[in-house]
Amino acid sequence: MAGNNVARMSPRQRMINLMYIVLTAMLALNVSSDVLNGFSQVHDSISRTNKNIAERNAAQFRYLESLYRENPAKVKELYKRGKSVRERSQKLFNNIEELKVAIAVATDGKDADYNNLKNLDDLESSSVIMLNPTTQRGKKLREAIESYKAFIVEMIPDADKRKAVAEMLSTTIEKRPGGPNSWEQKMFENMPSVAAITMLTKIQTDIHQAESEAMSNLILGVDMDDVHMNEFGAYVIPNSRTIIRGGKYSAQIVLAAVDTTARPIIYVNGSKLNNPNGIFEFVPGASGSHEFSGYIELPLADGSLQKHPFKSSYTVIEPMATISPTMMNVLYAGIDNPISISVPGVPMSDIQASITGGSLTRTGDHWVARVSQVGSEATISVSAQLEGRAQNVGAMTFRVRKLPDPMPFISMKDASGNAVNYKGAPKRISKAALIGAEGLGAAIDDDILNVSYSVVSFSTIFFDQMGNAMPEVSNGSKFSERQREQFKRLKPGKSFFISNVKAKGPDGITRDIPPMEVALN
Repeated sequence: MAGNNVARMSPRQRMINLMYIVLTAMLALNVSSDVLNGFSQVHDSISRTNKNIAERNAAQFRYLESLYRENPAKVKELYKRGKSVRERSQKLFNNIEELKVAIAVATDGKDADYNNLKNLDDLESSSVIMLNPTTQRGKKLREAIESYKAFIVEMIPDADKRKAVAEMLSTTIEKRPGGPNSWEQKMFENMPSVAAITMLTKIQTDIHQAESEAMSNLILGVDMDDVHMNEFGAYVIPNSRTIIRGGKYSAQIVLAAVDTTARPIIYVNGSKLNNPNGIFEFVPGASGSHEFSGYIELPLADGSLQKHPFKSSYTVIEPMATISPTMMNVLYAGIDNPISISVPGVPMSDIQASITGGSLTRTGDHWVARVSQVGSEATISVSAQLEGRAQNVGAMTFRVRKLPDPMPFISMKDASGNAVNYKGAPKRISKAALIGAEGLGAAIDDDILNVSYSVVSFSTIFFDQMGNAMPEVSNGSKFSERQREQFKRLKPGKSFFISNVKAKGPDGITRDIPPMEVALN
């Protein structure tokens, strides 16, 4: 382990350590602007979807109100439950809206707009707001979602739909060693502010969807033979308004109330929709925002046709993969380099990756890259299964570098019998500890890289009373007998040098590493 005597390091060594820490911090904060801008696009799209679903839910509730006014005796109980659904959904939606504002203010200041964040790569604000142990906003949100889920599923009698809504609002996570311990930690710890706000907006969409499902079931529960239908509305209900290029857009086009004896006819962009269930789907081509429109023809009892126009939009985004080395923005030759790979919206089981100039292995959700050619480049390419076919979603090129030089040390035991690594002056050791040591080791143990090296050879340099240097050569990584004889003749307070240290790393490169001074008590 690295020593804790930073104050007594040489100025050169302290400067090297400081530069290494600064570089690591800069690389760790180097979040891709493309990925962050992608989150902004997704957030804008989800917000538009939220608005449309909110309008649909409001229309459904107004329709339930009209049914109640026409026949209060029969619709009273269903209207009462619908009002409760409306109020509970809006309360949770507003609570999440306050959290989004709080994260935005923590990110950009009091005049912040979460729809137009400036500090997209802020990694602290979401944790500060949601994971504060005093306010526990993340925990309270999880509990509120769980309470809302238990309430809303009771409004949905269909078992399959009830299960789908429960899974959509689930806060259960799969716990893994070293992973997050709670839903709120997984959602908000070290998460860019723009990503945290996007996920909160996605939860708001789930709430609207659950509210819509519950409201639809309440309306269907009204005996339509006793209630005269006098209001119709055309709606486009997309599975998603944001599609990865190569994926499928799917939407259902319906009326708020339908007479099953007179099935409506749907026209989209001037063409008749030949789907009796009103499902409109296609595979979009070009990226960007697109619109479509049409109308629904409903035959009336007098033989005439009533038209109900509709309009909707969708956004096609380019596929994008997130590829990042766990340690830093380079790959080191000869060792395992942990790599994190993910594709937003795609499960890990549908992601594949490969690397040039090395090997890339996968264990569960984790990847390890091994490369060997120092000075070359290695490219990681990622593909994903989209709508049943493989599609390239991104690639990243890394420089392959030689491992940094290690530091030598003498492995010995302290006064309590614990194993310690002595790394030289100004710290001093006892003569007994030195004589009990077997030889010299070398390693990088800076808590970022932990790599052991094999010492090939080294020399010790002693000085006699006349100041003449007396070098002695080691027996590989072990102290030779002549070196041990010199140790026995050392007097308290004296010192000697270990130099010409050659060490071989896991990359197969033998290198000269810095000398060290050994000082006795």
